[in-house]
Amino acid sequence: MNETIHFFNTKTTEEIAQFLLGMYLEHKTEAGTLAGYIVDTEAYLGPDDEAAHSFGLRKTPRLRAMYEKPGTIYLYTMHTHLILNMVTKDKGIPQGVMIRAIEPVEGLELMEANRNGRKGAELSNGPGKLVSALGITKDSYGQSIFDSTLRIVPEKRKQPKKIMALPRIGIPNKGIWTELPLRYVVSGNPYISKQKRSDIDQKTFGWKEEIE
Repeated sequence: MNETIHFFNTKTTEEIAQFLLGMYLEHKTEAGTLAGYIVDTEAYLGPDDEAAHSFGLRKTPRLRAMYEKPGTIYLYTMHTHLILNMVTKDKGIPQGVMIRAIEPVEGLELMEANRNGRKGAELSNGPGKLVSALGITKDSYGQSIFDSTLRIVPEKRKQPKKIMALPRIGIPNKGIWTELPLRYVVSGNPYISKQKRSDIDQKTFGWKEEIE
């Protein structure tokens, strides 16, 4: 974990967004443990990024966590859905990464119950869907992704075969920030939203083969 904390403290937000692909995201709840591999992320570059909540160093009570240390959990509500983000820069520099999708691994029955019976890719192939599936609540706001009940587990991460950089989703009319390739995905993974079925890697789901 120390290596991961060091990565968060020394790398750019774009590098962290790519590093998080394949990371094991785990949520321990009273009902059980729910977890999966991160497969889709978006980088938000703070004061200069017209699509970021913290554009122009905006400060509101909702944004408090964005100004905290790297690894701080920032949650916000969009269209009634809670969205998960992780702070990536030093305290006072409000940059972060949104987690857009996970490949579910542990606690599938619980996740399906949380998602009202949804199964397959629909379980967690969007930012609001994965938060709901994992049972994440506003209680995690401001906590650390390194040591809270919602945490990343570097020892269990997988390695993507190929990372694709794409424009972020749902960001119209923001000039260059609409088109910049600040979204990163595990190419071929079935849990990525808005992709063609023919692009899915049915054999390995886009992961490097593990050598025994």
